[in-house]
Amino acid sequence: MRFLALLATSLPLLAATGPASAAAPGAPHVPAGVTAGYVVFDRQAGGVTSHRDAHRRFRSASVVKILIAIDFLETRRSVSRSDLALLRVMLRVSDDDAATSFWTRGGRGRIIERTARRLRLTDTSPPPADLPGFWGYTSISALDIARTYRYLLDDADPKVSGLILGHLRKAGQCGSDGFDQYFGIPRGVAGPWAVKQGWSGYGSTPPVRCDRTPASTPAAASTPASTSTPASTPASPFTPAPAPVTAAPGRSATAGPVPDLGRPVLHTTGLVGPKERWIMVLLTAHPSGTTWQRSTAQVTKLAKEVYLSGTS
Repeated sequence: MRFLALLATSLPLLAATGPASAAAPGAPHVPAGVTAGYVVFDRQAGGVTSHRDAHRRFRSASVVKILIAIDFLETRRSVSRSDLALLRVMLRVSDDDAATSFWTRGGRGRIIERTARRLRLTDTSPPPADLPGFWGYTSISALDIARTYRYLLDDADPKVSGLILGHLRKAGQCGSDGFDQYFGIPRGVAGPWAVKQGWSGYGSTPPVRCDRTPASTPAAASTPASTSTPASTPASPFTPAPAPVTAAPGRSATAGPVPDLGRPVLHTTGLVGPKERWIMVLLTAHPSGTTWQRSTAQVTKLAKEVYLSGTS
């Protein structure tokens, strides 16, 4: 795979620089009490240009929805209109009910096992066996999410990557739960960009409800997940297939403890810069009780610094 070959050229850099917690002069400043892992990958140069704790595991929150979408689309060639609507709201406005529908139908943690093998993710694992329904408890790292974007850009079927990245390029400001998901990259980096955000641990009600209309369709929320489109009326660019694709054999990812359980997490990830030259992934965990306003302000400032550190 081309993305693995390109990332391999950066792995000696990650090993040679030693513990990333010892920040070099001019490096992005991680606020006291905040844990951060980040990677900036330059697609033009073919290497990592900025990083910190790239292999450090975080609980995924909604960033895992990219993996859920990849697995769903790659295990079938026919997608119903109702599922296309669910993919739209899951990716654009981070709808949790849509994610739960795909998660349950895809076998829950087996989705993560399949994608980790197929994309050769080294730090990604499913939720613990006693919490199988908690897709947001999937473990991820900044480097693995950078690899995921590389996979979509260079190795995935164009119909799969085009659909997923097309939605991320049109991410709405308001999440379907009312949280404002324009923090981090959307606030700190000049557009255009394609982003997938993640947050967990801030409660179910936003402190101030986002006041812009989410980029969703009413039909997506009201259409049952089991509804399918007749085969005689193709619903998407995916052509009919007799059976789902089976993931290649390999070692299954092993679930471990949920990272930072009890601490809120806030993640900003995506493609940034002219012609989407850079992949940028910033994962963060905050002290228990940190407010949404404080966390988003800190992550936006840090995202700007990370971007500048990797693109200057």
